[in-house]
Amino acid sequence: MHIEPGIVTGAKLVLGYATGAVAGGCALKLAAETMRAQGSVSFAARTIAATVLVFSFFELLPHFRVGISEVHFILGSTLFLVFGAAPAAFGLALGLLLQGLFFVPTDLPQYGMNVTTLLVPLFAIQALAGRITPRNTAYVDLQYRQALALSTAYQSGIVAWVAFWALYGAGFAAENLTSIMSFAASYALVVVIEPLADLAVLALAKSLRGVTADGLVTYRLHNAA
Repeated sequence: MHIEPGIVTGAKLVLGYATGAVAGGCALKLAAETMRAQGSVSFAARTIAATVLVFSFFELLPHFRVGISEVHFILGSTLFLVFGAAPAAFGLALGLLLQGLFFVPTDLPQYGMNVTTLLVPLFAIQALAGRITPRNTAYVDLQYRQALALSTAYQSGIVAWVAFWALYGAGFAAENLTSIMSFAASYALVVVIEPLADLAVLALAKSLRGVTADGLVTYRLHNAA
């Protein structure tokens, strides 16, 4: 989901900074709500855990360049279900920033675009989860179709934003359109695997229901709304 350097350049980068700032503002609003609900210590602990996991996902899990971007296993819906929207958002943003600072500094000019690509779909699945998950159902009791809907929505959002940035930066030339289609097709593998990862993590969390400290996970993981 990293937009490759050189696709969006010059003054066009400003839009990425603007959308990134808006996404960051939404994350801050969610953070304030989360700290009121579970406390600042819980929020900080979950954010640190999410950041470490995201950094590990980006660096250790298989990833490869396809056309205008890279295919990653981001596990955004998994982070959301375990830690909640705000810690997941901060974890994604900080993990991406650390990767850029220490390993891929050429990605830093695209940071605003990349963080937008990660966070806006996360906010979308937060809204979707409220619609498809009954209030009397904890996340650990989600069915496969619900996990699939969340993961598919997140990955579809990733692909849509990557396509938008590519079209915004490089236009509708045949080569660019082919690169976008190749990237979208490659992400089909991610859509297949990530719901299974969600269910595996939720099954583990369910088995640890009486062991996991509430402050280290989102309240909704083990409890109804």
